[in-house]
Amino acid sequence: MAETEQARTLRTEHMFLNLGPQHPGTHGVLRVVLELDGEVVVNAVPHIGYLHRGYEKIGEDRTFHQYIPYTDRLDYLAPLSNNTAYVMAVEKLLDIEVPERTKYIRVICCELARISAHLLGMGIMALDLGAFTVFLWGFREREKLYDIFEKLTGTRLTTSYMRVGGVVMDLYDGFGEDVRTFLNDFPSAVDEMEALLTRNRIWVDRCKGVGVISGEDAVQYGLTGPNLRASGVEHDLRKANPYLVYDRFDFDVPVGTNGDSLDRYLVRMEEMRQSARVVEQALNQLPAGPVNADMPKIVLPTKGKVLTSMEELIHQFKLMSQGFEPPVGEVYSAIENPKGELGFYIVSDGEPKAYRMRIRSPSMINLQAFPHMVRGGMLADAIAIIGSMDLVMGEVDK
Repeated sequence: MAETEQARTLRTEHMFLNLGPQHPGTHGVLRVVLELDGEVVVNAVPHIGYLHRGYEKIGEDRTFHQYIPYTDRLDYLAPLSNNTAYVMAVEKLLDIEVPERTKYIRVICCELARISAHLLGMGIMALDLGAFTVFLWGFREREKLYDIFEKLTGTRLTTSYMRVGGVVMDLYDGFGEDVRTFLNDFPSAVDEMEALLTRNRIWVDRCKGVGVISGEDAVQYGLTGPNLRASGVEHDLRKANPYLVYDRFDFDVPVGTNGDSLDRYLVRMEEMRQSARVVEQALNQLPAGPVNADMPKIVLPTKGKVLTSMEELIHQFKLMSQGFEPPVGEVYSAIENPKGELGFYIVSDGEPKAYRMRIRSPSMINLQAFPHMVRGGMLADAIAIIGSMDLVMGEVDK
């Protein structure tokens, strides 16, 4: 009887804590309502939508050419990848085959975007857990890439470089030399960052065994990308369903074993090295030739022609404002984005804009597993887990 009375006296009520939406550890405007028993997380309920902009509905109100800039703002750490995923879906609807050179250019852009996104993702995860130096070193490498992106596309962040049927313009003179210069120094930069973290006792204690999710559960939740592969599931669209020219390159798919925050970090670090391998091979194999399909009724004219020919200027204006008439049908096309499988589902009724558009944004799907991963952990573990998942709220909310 005394024990029962003592237990009743010591019993405490659960506390509810709002983590976010204005909190640096949530990587954007994410609100998570945590149910806590002391410092132990009993349950977690993500609340999303603070950055919702109606992107899928906008896709039904803009012509296919007009919608490309909107894709920059999904995973805004890898706009070149987002551009590629969207235009490939439209090209699949139109049954367009882009030139060989364009395929290689897209691969190079997507892999450089993967490196850039992982550098920031892992840098911010390190910053969340107190490793400020790694964050700065990651930004140093990203600045080199952003200089290349700016010379290639004219801007650093919202690139809008891909076009239906090709790209805005060919690679600038000296692009290969700039990228090779970056690749020569990059492996040692990754080694530097890993030297600070991978065997650091504090880092390992904060990440190992934290946010564990098994391969079976990861598949059930629909995880893709590094979050899935860290749980031991070797699934990468570049290997499982090769697109563009990925089947011509030799690269490995890093896979974890424990499915914890440490494995998610390690997988991304190795993925950056593998992306560098792909880029180097693509540069070596890069063929000459045109960068846009010869389909003037669909593909926009080059900037040079628009600036020097009234007819081409009028043609571009009509294509951008009025669009083109695609065949009736529906398609789904996806690529391996830095966050996972980014897919576009487009339904066409023959009008110059999509009748229905849906976006499979990997960050939104991955976020579903967060309550499962954090339940039973400590309050401080929630920050480590969110960091290891590498979420981007622009992609979650759409």
